[in-house]
Amino acid sequence: MECKVSWNGPSGMSFLAQTGSGHLVTMDGAPEGGGNNLAPRPMEMVLLGTGGCTAYDVVLILKKGRADIRGCECTLQADRADTDPKVFTKINFHFTVTGKGLKRETVERAISLSHDKYCSASIMIGKTAEITHTFEIVEI
Repeated sequence: MECKVSWNGPSGMSFLAQTGSGHLVTMDGAPEGGGNNLAPRPMEMVLLGTGGCTAYDVVLILKKGRADIRGCECTLQADRADTDPKVFTKINFHFTVTGKGLKRETVERAISLSHDKYCSASIMIGKTAEITHTFEIVEI
């Protein structure tokens, strides 16, 4: 895996990242750090990438199990350390899984498998943060 991150120049603290798969992402800093608040902060990208990683797993596991899943949202609430390095210290992943006839045990198992075995991002972040999961099922 490879990516390139380039500073956009002397007028601020924005960066353009290009992924190995050819996608572009802009990041920016907070005004108090010289940024212009025009894009997500780098640590927000870490958090949202972690949410994407685990949501991907949950959807894939449920689909492979032939669950009638129609939607999946993962809302993350995170705390960070007060001093540098300001690592994540606590993160709650709240899943809202929508579908027909979804079983509580099946959804819970998919979330556990992602957390314990498949989601590289949350397993890595779990080295510094206490990670918790909650979920709800919405029947359609």
